[in-house]
Amino acid sequence: MKSGFTSIIGRPNVGKSTLLNKILGQKIVIATDKAQTTRKRIRGIYTEERGQIVFIDTPGVHKPFNKLGEFLLDEAKIAVPDADLIIFLVDGSEPAGKGDNWIAKNILNTDTPVIIVMNKVDRVKDTLKIEENLLSYKKLFDKNLPVVKISAKTGRNIDTLLKNIYNKLPEGNPMYPEDVVTEETMRDVTAEIIREKILLNTSDEIPHSVAVKVESYKEDVGIDRIIAIIYCETKSQKGILIGKGASMLKKIGTEARKELEIITDKKVYLELNVKVEKDWRKKKSALENFGYEKQNP
Repeated sequence: MKSGFTSIIGRPNVGKSTLLNKILGQKIVIATDKAQTTRKRIRGIYTEERGQIVFIDTPGVHKPFNKLGEFLLDEAKIAVPDADLIIFLVDGSEPAGKGDNWIAKNILNTDTPVIIVMNKVDRVKDTLKIEENLLSYKKLFDKNLPVVKISAKTGRNIDTLLKNIYNKLPEGNPMYPEDVVTEETMRDVTAEIIREKILLNTSDEIPHSVAVKVESYKEDVGIDRIIAIIYCETKSQKGILIGKGASMLKKIGTEARKELEIITDKKVYLELNVKVEKDWRKKKSALENFGYEKQNP
């Protein structure tokens, strides 16, 4: 039986969270087309007869412009040293860029086995173009690495990817019970789902300037009662998040509540409030208050 840690590393928007959700067969990580959707390392646990893979989903690697950006980069870096295997997830519909090159040279310069996983290949009909893109990624490394072409969205070649992962993992017993799929608490899940609905319903500067903190989570018979605060950086952002007649806040709350009711299989009462915390992304104390603090690998 195989058992080990597999970190998923890549640029923003290459499909890391989508891939993990597809493998697990359920949504444990929020996924949108906005950069910085994933802000923390999240463990997803996949168990079957061949063994157990503990996936570590990481924020997309990009140049940091504030304390939050530095935290996101650190989250990706921390996921490498103790991993048994690294999936370097890339956008196979385009050739390697400067960001991919930086990741290869600065994060994946390691003795840990690496598999290049080309996502989104279903977007390209020209097989020659896919091979050209593949060559550009292989050239980033001094050694010849295995490659798997997939579509995280459709599930194409996921079985092949899992086979390659198990081949690389060490022998060992499962680290988690077979019915556990994540370490995330319902408070964590709630905050992330609310943030996802903000990402999907707002544009411009709003997505990156928002943090969500669950102030209260009470489980009663037949209903969970939740109070959460959405933090933004300016009064104008607060106005956008609330909307005319509180329309935007109601829409975000309704969408989040409906998804939480599916997850918990019970009624959910969700109260949302919006507060301004000026320049919180630049403040260490604010980052810690919102849960963006360095943790052990």
